[in-house]
Amino acid sequence: MTKILLSVTVLLTIFCFISWRTLAGPPSQTSQAAGPVLVELFTSEGCSSCPPADSYLRQLDTQQIAGIDIVVLSEHVDYWDHLGWRDVYSNHLFTERQNDYARRFGLQSAYTPQMVVDGNVEFVGSDQSAAEQAIRRNSQAPKLPIKIQTINLDADGTVHAQISIDPSSDGTLNAKAGDVYVALALNHALSHVKHGENEGRELEHVAVVSDLQRIGNIKHDQTFTKEIRLRTKPSTGADGFRLIAFVQSAGSGPILGAAMKKVQ
Repeated sequence: MTKILLSVTVLLTIFCFISWRTLAGPPSQTSQAAGPVLVELFTSEGCSSCPPADSYLRQLDTQQIAGIDIVVLSEHVDYWDHLGWRDVYSNHLFTERQNDYARRFGLQSAYTPQMVVDGNVEFVGSDQSAAEQAIRRNSQAPKLPIKIQTINLDADGTVHAQISIDPSSDGTLNAKAGDVYVALALNHALSHVKHGENEGRELEHVAVVSDLQRIGNIKHDQTFTKEIRLRTKPSTGADGFRLIAFVQSAGSGPILGAAMKKVQ
């Protein structure tokens, strides 16, 4: 009889513990903040397969997926420029960044259009199903809280802002370290392509990166604050600019946090 009562007591204890854990949920993950997902598109106006991906990036910029905050970057590579049309938004810096990703993901070569989500997964940039799955999956990861403050645009076209990151403010990823980047991007761009694979087409872009800089490194639970100055290019930005800040693990690794603000 004593053994039976003991078994019943143990079973009841286990049941109560499982019920409590179910109601309480995960002990630590819920206390961590999930931040924006960074979506990078490597594209070119000389690539006939790129316009559908450019269009989809514009969609991601204006329409959330299940309430997920998405920060987009359009990075125009330059290896198409010798094939009939020079993309005015192209920059070899973005080609180098894409090549770093190609090495990390074990690809034979870079290609366009390529989409990279949170530095964790890559796929053809027009594959909307793959993009949605990747965005949903990466939205669950806790992110560093990044703040873009005191942002303004001078009359001479210089953007001023303060970037601050305090990993200890909510306990998120306070054991991680990474490189801090800022990107200045055109909100909107329109091109009339006269030569190359897209000859005769009018191409529309969003969040076109004109400048990308590494501004420092954040280490473990240390706070990071820096004043930045970025110069806009002449004859650009009729529809305004946006400033994007993000933290990335070394070796073109995962994105640890991202933020975006429009330049007033």
